[in-house]
Amino acid sequence: MPDKTAFMPKNEAPCFPANRHVVSLVYDGLCTFEFGITSEVFGLPRPEAGPDWYQFKSVSLEDQVLHACGGLTVAATGTATDLHEAGTIIVPGWRGPDAPVPDQICDALVRAHKNGARIISICGGAFVLAAAGLLDGRRATTHWRFAEGLAQRYPAIALDANCLYIDEGDILTSAGSSAGIDLCLHIVRSDFGAELANTVARRLVMYSHRQGGQSQFIERPVPVKREADRLSSILDHIQAKLRHPHTVSSLARHAGMSERTFQRRFHSLTGLPPLKWILRERLEQARILLETGSTALDDIASVTGLGSAENLRFQFARHYGVSPLIYRNRFAQRRETSQTLPKHTGQSSSTADFRLQPQRRL
Repeated sequence: MPDKTAFMPKNEAPCFPANRHVVSLVYDGLCTFEFGITSEVFGLPRPEAGPDWYQFKSVSLEDQVLHACGGLTVAATGTATDLHEAGTIIVPGWRGPDAPVPDQICDALVRAHKNGARIISICGGAFVLAAAGLLDGRRATTHWRFAEGLAQRYPAIALDANCLYIDEGDILTSAGSSAGIDLCLHIVRSDFGAELANTVARRLVMYSHRQGGQSQFIERPVPVKREADRLSSILDHIQAKLRHPHTVSSLARHAGMSERTFQRRFHSLTGLPPLKWILRERLEQARILLETGSTALDDIASVTGLGSAENLRFQFARHYGVSPLIYRNRFAQRRETSQTLPKHTGQSSSTADFRLQPQRRL
């Protein structure tokens, strides 16, 4: 069993950051997709989130016309003051792994971090954080294509190229492209809870949550149509019958495949073995029920397929490092106290990437 302290959350309950000002740093050569992720997740109005949703700005520290991928020119809407006052600053990619990072960007990020801002990179944005010295002595990740170069240039970084994202609390890094969406949803979940993060994911028409420790590289990410249809129906079947027992054998029969073929193709589609995926779904549903109501633990265990309150407590402690009741109480307490916090104080963080352990039968 791996050392759980390397991946487990410091505080798994949503932390409702007092400073909800989010800045996405724009620059000449802007990675349009990565910036679009930040704008989509943090910049769109979300009435369902209430009045305390993020306030989003784009900021440039380069005094020039900014060009972006795809033949675009862009103009930032915010100012250096917005960056100074932000509680979260995101570097959405970078113009190239060999492109130098201007001193004014490094200095601004270091000052913001010292003032309590949470600093985030998506994909090649890790090179910017590394140039500023913010990743020294920390675990971090980036796109697998850039990992070797980043590690060679900045040996003080504990680089993990096998993760989708890593949450070090005040510094968060993600792998390439779509992993940035996973990290942004992780941040929403950490700040506001699973229910709202799932709502955002539904608007994005994507899966609500992938663990940070999941591998970047899936051997065959796009299955053939017939196979994808069969496997998608299996995912729907499991989610609709989460409370029922499932085995690899029963699922393979339902998919019309041999057990070996089913396990291989399920892993290719989801990045996880079937039983790990089911356990993750059960724990996700349990978290939502704990956050959104007062359902008894035995009832939560029953509807999620975890069987008993004892097993729910065991799995929760094993994977999240906290009991279900403590998780529920932290969520309620933070929801109550968040309204009294000043608007521009520093903020805490939440979840490190954590990895689920094998289960024989769920």
